[in-house]
Amino acid sequence: MRPGRASTPLRLLRFLPAAATLLAFPAPAAAPPSDLAVKAAFLTKFPAYVAWPAGARPRPGGPVQICLVGGDPFGRLLDEAARGQQIDGHPLQVRRLDAPGQAAGCHVAYVHGGIAPALEGRPVLTVTDARGGAQGGMIHFVIHQGRVRFNIDQAQAAKSGVDISSRLLSLALNVRQRP
Repeated sequence: MRPGRASTPLRLLRFLPAAATLLAFPAPAAAPPSDLAVKAAFLTKFPAYVAWPAGARPRPGGPVQICLVGGDPFGRLLDEAARGQQIDGHPLQVRRLDAPGQAAGCHVAYVHGGIAPALEGRPVLTVTDARGGAQGGMIHFVIHQGRVRFNIDQAQAAKSGVDISSRLLSLALNVRQRP
């Protein structure tokens, strides 16, 4: 045995109290994502399940634009969720708008506080929080049994020429069918 070094059994004995402490106090579980983080993730996934009319599709090589209209409850969460994401070869781009009249080129519009008449009938997937006055939107976030879920108004989407995939419809809590 070399001088100044404990034998292997002695080193193990010194380590055991520390190991017992670690085992007695397991590492804290990762905190569940916030409701806003879940909504931001949904906003970046919705465009993959939507077809826009010919004149409203992203131009070749151009971005799919997700616009926040009338307020930004997400902060950097939406930017982080969109970073590096692509939909059919189109990068996601987040824009923040003060008014619905600035929504030209938007493919998805999250409207804080309810849908403005300027967006009704336009080929833009409109998303709201149901508690914020969801009249006129196509997808409405709700909290159901403690989880972020969404309802879809397929009739409203049809009025705007937006086609929502049956795969996304199957994930919705409720679907208002086309007339």
